[in-house]
Amino acid sequence: MDLGIRGRRAIVCGASRGLGRAVAESLAEAGANLVLNARGLDGIEQAAGEIREKHGVKVDTLAGDLTTEEGCNSVAAAFPTTDILINNAGGPPAGDWRSFEREDWRTAADRNMIGPIFLIRNYLDGMVEQNFGRIVNITSIVVKQPKAMLSLSVAARLGLTGAVKAIAPSVAGNNITINNLLPELFDTDRLRQNLTTIGKKNGRTLDEEIAVHLQIIPAKRLGQPAELGATCAFLCSEHAGFITGQSILLDGGFYPGLF
Repeated sequence: MDLGIRGRRAIVCGASRGLGRAVAESLAEAGANLVLNARGLDGIEQAAGEIREKHGVKVDTLAGDLTTEEGCNSVAAAFPTTDILINNAGGPPAGDWRSFEREDWRTAADRNMIGPIFLIRNYLDGMVEQNFGRIVNITSIVVKQPKAMLSLSVAARLGLTGAVKAIAPSVAGNNITINNLLPELFDTDRLRQNLTTIGKKNGRTLDEEIAVHLQIIPAKRLGQPAELGATCAFLCSEHAGFITGQSILLDGGFYPGLF
């Protein structure tokens, strides 16, 4: 399927590896030109070179911490307009909510709510002017199924989800969509690092810990980053203009609810 985004610009945050890299690959395969962001240049420069060689699209890079006002403004200064924006920030640490201080909550909010909101604010008016825009926030299944040990992530990502739900209808008539992807247990370096830590506490190897977690996934496997990348690319396509304000689960059937 031709997604109708060939030649459009896509800014992809957290693009050096994992889910962000998978999204960048899928958008490039569809012909979009990319701006890859990560905190450091090394990872995104390598990713950019590999994507250019494989897909023949234009790929720019920009290092910066988009959880800060300075970082958000630096992206907007370098690339004042975009057709597609992918917000993708790693989650805050897990732990007992009683152990977190005020600064922990502020940091989580900056990274997983305020930063993405301000990036959206930077680009939304330009999307209105050009009568096209696709914004996708990669968040987490904890938005639908909160977990006590992930209370920082739950609070911040719920804030972003609520803001998006409020904003999306106001620009739907300008051919702009804003949606969220909610993944659970995708095969990334971050997941393996987390499960390695959990496994050590439980006296299990990484493979054993993965097997335990797969027992709760009806699909009986980890999600593959390319699956999320393809889903995200479709949401960014000209065919997805009637889907907006939605939070879409990618969880192998894990979430038991109807809504």
